[in-house]
Amino acid sequence: MRLLTTLLLFLLLRSAEPRRGPRVGAAERGSRGRVRGRGRAGVMRRQIQECKEYMEAGEKYLDCQDRQLTTVMQDWPKDIQHLLLARNKIQVLRDNMFSQFTQLKSLDLQQNDISMVEDEAFSGLSQLTTLLLQHNRLKTASEDILLPLPRLTYLRLYDNPWSCQCSLDSLVRKLQVPSSRNLGNYAKCADPFLLTGQKLKKLRVDSLCEDDNQVDRRPGGGDGRRPRPQPNKLKPEATSMCHTYMFPKPLLDCSSKDLNHIPSELPSDIVKMDLSRNSIKHLRPKQFLLSKDLKLLNLSSNSLNHIDTAAFAGLLYLRELDLSNNSLHYFQYGVLEDLYFLRKLSLGNNPWICDYNIHYLIYWLKHHPGVSYTGLFCSEPQEFRGWRVEDYVKTYNGECPKDKQTGGTDTGQGGQGGSDNDAQEVGETGEGQGEQLPRPLKEKKPKRFEIIRLS
Repeated sequence: MRLLTTLLLFLLLRSAEPRRGPRVGAAERGSRGRVRGRGRAGVMRRQIQECKEYMEAGEKYLDCQDRQLTTVMQDWPKDIQHLLLARNKIQVLRDNMFSQFTQLKSLDLQQNDISMVEDEAFSGLSQLTTLLLQHNRLKTASEDILLPLPRLTYLRLYDNPWSCQCSLDSLVRKLQVPSSRNLGNYAKCADPFLLTGQKLKKLRVDSLCEDDNQVDRRPGGGDGRRPRPQPNKLKPEATSMCHTYMFPKPLLDCSSKDLNHIPSELPSDIVKMDLSRNSIKHLRPKQFLLSKDLKLLNLSSNSLNHIDTAAFAGLLYLRELDLSNNSLHYFQYGVLEDLYFLRKLSLGNNPWICDYNIHYLIYWLKHHPGVSYTGLFCSEPQEFRGWRVEDYVKTYNGECPKDKQTGGTDTGQGGQGGSDNDAQEVGETGEGQGEQLPRPLKEKKPKRFEIIRLS
């Protein structure tokens, strides 16, 4: 019995060994496979496959937007000139983070979660001209972050919760240097309370380190003194409401922001502006005056029912204007006079009223044959509904009665040469009235009565 038991145990152990071996090996192989999957090289390979590399105007772009990235990958091409990293999850810009991209001319980091920029983060970027850091979580930064960027021309810092205290002193001084004309425009203080809403470019630098600014003077806070009144903002600001994209061309995207008015402080270097799908009803004079480089303006799908004269003042280079899907009936005289280089005008889905007021629009289009337009159809009155507006205008004077020459040719003398009775008499005595042709003038009949005025 003891021998039989030993033999059974030996057989069981021998049969278990082959099964245990593969399980262990498979586990190790699986573990090694998972480790390799998690490795840095594997992640980088996946990331570079997701990014889009392309050429435009002879320069190389790497588009890594909307990729959930938290850092920069080391195996990205080193010879790129434009790196797009908008709408990712980057939180901190570390020292030498971009030093490998020595040919970079522009770096787009907007709409991330960046709360800290180390002093040497942009080290090595001596060719960089454009840096976009708007729509992040930056509270403070030093001038040192800009020292490695001798060619920096455009810097966007707005829509960050800047804490205007001593730690921001050097950066503010740098932004206020006259040569920094396009650096940090529109950026504003988020705190302390007394400086909230003030622009960094116009801030009194000495006030950053004043202890008095740290006192909360709101009701119930600090020493209870009356706070400085804040300006009332009647209009939303473009820098806080909208997103600015610099590539491939500068675009201000204000679509679907529930806007009731044109935002204030429109950036001056924008080429395209999208204000579609809002609730704007009225365009007032000179609201786009500073957007002198604008070439495309999209105002479709709003509630526009009135456009003032000079509403498009300053838009000398505008090429495309989209006013479709609004509530426009006609244009006031002079509305389009500032659009010298317009080439495309979209007017569809507006309730155009075909009466005398619509004539200005057709008159302007007739004298600007280079403008292609669409969607210009009569909505009212009922008898012209569905007509092309230009066809309606052609028939506007088409039914005016023509002068019928019954007794002679028009001598241009008006009523001279005979009375109304004379004309009637000729009509009654003439033959073939329906086919009368011009005839030589008849001799004047002597008047039956002559009135002599006695003095």
